[in-house]
Amino acid sequence: MGARCERLVGLAFDAFRAGAPELAREVEALDGQIDRDELDIHALILRILARRQPVADDLRFLATALRFITDLERIGDEAVNIAERVVEQDGEVRAIVGPELASMASSARDMLHEALDAFVRSDAERAAHVLESDDAIDEGCAAIISAMTQHMARTPGHVRAGLRVIGVAKYLERVADHATNVAEEVIFIVRGDDVRHGQWRPAPTRSREGSTQS
Repeated sequence: MGARCERLVGLAFDAFRAGAPELAREVEALDGQIDRDELDIHALILRILARRQPVADDLRFLATALRFITDLERIGDEAVNIAERVVEQDGEVRAIVGPELASMASSARDMLHEALDAFVRSDAERAAHVLESDDAIDEGCAAIISAMTQHMARTPGHVRAGLRVIGVAKYLERVADHATNVAEEVIFIVRGDDVRHGQWRPAPTRSREGSTQS
């Protein structure tokens, strides 16, 4: 399911960047498979809970997995939202922030990949690195919105296209948010630490002499 989500986000952004409606149709089909994945995994978890009555680490894993698959399914929804903003004629407006959007899409996909890899490897440190990456995505989204707002003010005929670009930036930001949620869930599975709602803090840096700096 995670691998499908990674592919879906990439496919949706490629469709938007190229103004390719045919790719957008592929996005909808793949999202349907992700929805079925969620239902299948959810049913499997409920069967395990009912028949095996797990405790301790196993129960924590299954409880967290229920949140995990919800975040993955919503990543699929965000990808569909991106694909729905594909309009071939928007190329001129897309090009204004093309490199910034591409960088943001790449970073969001990297965060998702790293979060999933942290899950596979039970690596809390790798998951923490995902959390550290989220601020840069937020800053990139804000910069794109600012650039598009200024362009739309100067060029009223491009308002609809500009709003579509802003929408895509926001959906990419949400993909990163869901990847962050997955990383938080990995930390909970591995360490039992609930780092949601701002409870996580970056590790303190150390000077060359070994003293901790704020």
